[in-house]
Amino acid sequence: MPTFGRYTHAIISRVPNSFQNLPTIDGTCIDLDKARLQQEALVQCLRSLHVDVLELPPDEDSPNSVFTSDCAVIHQGVALICRPPSTTNNNNCNKNNRKNDVDTIRAVLRKELDMDVFELNSSKAFLNASDVLFTGKEFFVGVGVETNTEGALQLANTWPEYPTTPVKIEGLRRLRDRINMAGIDVLSVSSADKSQLLMKRIEREASHRYKVLTVPEEDAANCLFVNGTLIHIDSCEASESFKVFEERVDYPKISVSISEFHKTGRGLSSICLLVRKFQNIRTL
Repeated sequence: MPTFGRYTHAIISRVPNSFQNLPTIDGTCIDLDKARLQQEALVQCLRSLHVDVLELPPDEDSPNSVFTSDCAVIHQGVALICRPPSTTNNNNCNKNNRKNDVDTIRAVLRKELDMDVFELNSSKAFLNASDVLFTGKEFFVGVGVETNTEGALQLANTWPEYPTTPVKIEGLRRLRDRINMAGIDVLSVSSADKSQLLMKRIEREASHRYKVLTVPEEDAANCLFVNGTLIHIDSCEASESFKVFEERVDYPKISVSISEFHKTGRGLSSICLLVRKFQNIRTL
């Protein structure tokens, strides 16, 4: 059985009241009750796929704490702790104000999941794990506002057995908000110009060939392939993309709604940190 997309655990941080203070793309207010219901639906979805979900209490001091996936890249029982900046709607990212988020995730990975944890060993390296795409065969690292070349190099040194390719990204969206894995050797991407340009860069640099699933709505490209099932946003949020998933994906699918998280510019993969726990942890 293929191991790609197989997970045993997920880490989710409950929505704090302060989440409504985050800037939104269009200036609309975040509905906290709705966000919490949407997060709970995702939790139940993951549990239905035999994923053990570790739920962290809400952190009122950090509205960004819900974006657990930013904090670590995890592969083969090893976690590389990242240094993500705050979610922002401008280019002036504060590179240090998510330290508590990272500290919490590090502690959970060590104490609850007994994982080997590695750190960025250069103060010049910045890495948001949501800028990291692992295809099962190689890594791509989006270099832009929140991740730099030094951060990509740190990742490459952590898993030297895999090709690691930095790709330039424009705008504020992270790599996995533009392109994600929709199945084994299947890349999902929106038809938006910046996403298509990024896909061309990846195809040009890739060491392997992949199928490409193009969806009309930009938010729909960020999906999750978990234990043989594709999790994607529902028809109320992306009706045309929902049709594409229905027509072109022939393996199990589940749709969820995360509209309140989309308001902040974040996608489905950002609100859960997926982990495959190994019995025997690798030693580097």
